Amino acid sequence: MYKNIVFDLGGVVVDFAPHDFLLDRFYDEAIETKVYDITFGSVEWRQLDAGELDREAGNAAMLQKAAEAGCTFEVQSVLDDWYRMLKTRRRTVDVMKRLKKMGFSLYYLSNIPWDVYEEMQQRDFWPLFEGGVASCEAGTNKPDPRIFQLLIERYGLVCSETIFVDDNKLNTTAAYDLGITGIHYKGGASFLRALNACGIPIKEHLLW
Repeated sequence: MYKNIVFDLGGVVVDFAPHDFLLDRFYDEAIETKVYDITFGSVEWRQLDAGELDREAGNAAMLQKAAEAGCTFEVQSVLDDWYRMLKTRRRTVDVMKRLKKMGFSLYYLSNIPWDVYEEMQQRDFWPLFEGGVASCEAGTNKPDPRIFQLLIERYGLVCSETIFVDDNKLNTTAAYDLGITGIHYKGGASFLRALNACGIPIKEHLLW
């Protein structure tokens, strides 16, 4: 019987779709790819998530690469505005509230830099969590199994009693390899179907 449900944050509880964000800004596949590789897809972005760089140092490194690639303006505009993506997904929060009422313990496990992590803790959904692990504090990112082990050990979770929800299949596969049930999040409706398949009956009409 499941007792714990662990949520990724970006892409599940809050919006985070960098490819769509860049598409809406530039309408040019070559520029989108170049800017993505310098920002969201960069080593520096992973280092920010792992807490190895602060925002100032990370942005400076990305802008240096942008200058070398001749796209300083485009990268600066993204670094100035990407936080705009991080809108709370109210439907996911409604599901979380329902799960909480049903007696499940909710946790987070997220690749997230310190500045965003601190901002997330001010959101109205934060008290729904019993706790969790952020990559910036763990010093490593999903899908590294060590970050899952940290969550398990910190809260005494039993893997067979735990569901992990993430929009990245590599991360749900990593959870599965540890004996945790992984749900690959593809949207609200499919998420509810997956919960129902796990024996957690949540009907859409009860939420919205």
